[in-house]
Amino acid sequence: MADGGPVEHGFPHLETVRAAVTALYRRLSYDTVQLFATSVAPADVAFCDGDDLHLGAQRVARELVRHYRLPDARMVVAFREMEHAAHVELTAGPEYFIELNDRFRAHRRDIGAALAHEIMHVYLHRLDLSFPGTRDNEILTDTATTYLGAGWLLLDAYREDGASSQKLGYLTPEEFGYVLAKRSLVFGEDPSVWFTSAQAYTAYGRGLERARHDERQPPLTAAGWAGRRRYARDRRRAQDRRAGVAVPDSPYAFAPDPVGPLRVTFPCPTCHQRIRVPVRGRVRARCGLCRTVLECDT
Repeated sequence: MADGGPVEHGFPHLETVRAAVTALYRRLSYDTVQLFATSVAPADVAFCDGDDLHLGAQRVARELVRHYRLPDARMVVAFREMEHAAHVELTAGPEYFIELNDRFRAHRRDIGAALAHEIMHVYLHRLDLSFPGTRDNEILTDTATTYLGAGWLLLDAYREDGASSQKLGYLTPEEFGYVLAKRSLVFGEDPSVWFTSAQAYTAYGRGLERARHDERQPPLTAAGWAGRRRYARDRRRAQDRRAGVAVPDSPYAFAPDPVGPLRVTFPCPTCHQRIRVPVRGRVRARCGLCRTVLECDT
């Protein structure tokens, strides 16, 4: 939790974020991910200053449990002084104890964001899905929270001006925007209409730009002229060598096939699983993980 301190920007964790999206699809399946097509509604997690602190926190926790489809999980929420924004005790359940930083007593509108992250820890714990190391596992949790429809709360909790700053989660604001944009491109949902933070709009816009960039990489037909020209040059080199060629600073790579034409591998722009298709001109590929249909010019 950045509380008054510097806020990191940009996309320093992008590879881990992409790996987290792939892991979600692999562990949950396409059909289960589709169950989260509708984000948690602002009205369901709204917290007014006049609400009772503990009763209101329990109500928001129940709504997030419902959203994550954890019907047999009960959250007990308490507040105490602590360094981090929140902490959840992961046990066998069905009762889980969540502690929130005392600062949320005076910043009640952000309680939903903190609970969304902590209850996602419970969800991933029950799935037995984790990444090694605290940092990567927290990035997985932030990414899952966002991709499954509650992470817009985390981005909306980001506020920064010349005198103060606040950010929840391990992702940068732009990375939260990136995952939200990935979700938006899949489900056709615009999360920006729910933002109350002006800085969240800017971060989402930058994330959306980066997400659209993923859809314009060769060999996809939507790639720009410069990308297509570089791809054609790399393809000629691979065909001349008749051997595998990894292209530096490029998402695609070429690999020989002993019983057929040269093949190119590249990440799916939706789930980032690598796709492998023959080099033979126009090809329509379908990702077996997220079922995205890709128009390619190989």
